[in-house]
Amino acid sequence: MSEERRARIEDKLRERLEATEVRVVDDSAAHAGHAGAASGAGHFRAFIVSKRFEGLSKVAAQRLVYQALDDEMETAIHALSIRTATPDET
Repeated sequence: MSEERRARIEDKLRERLEATEVRVVDDSAAHAGHAGAASGAGHFRAFIVSKRFEGLSKVAAQRLVYQALDDEMETAIHALSIRTATPDET
């Protein structure tokens, strides 16, 4: 289940943000016993490279990520650490 969830998140980020690079790490095991983990939602770290971030502040870029994952944020993701970059920044 965890690998499926991680792959689904990566796929949505690639598709919805037209990302050229996406790396999602599932850190849920490190948060076992955490109150938020009781619901079954996971803890993830994401690194996303997309032209869609060009000219945006880091906060605006993160908002795009949250919008791309809005359905996952309601069900599968309890916590998400986000790092964004444009292709020129990598």
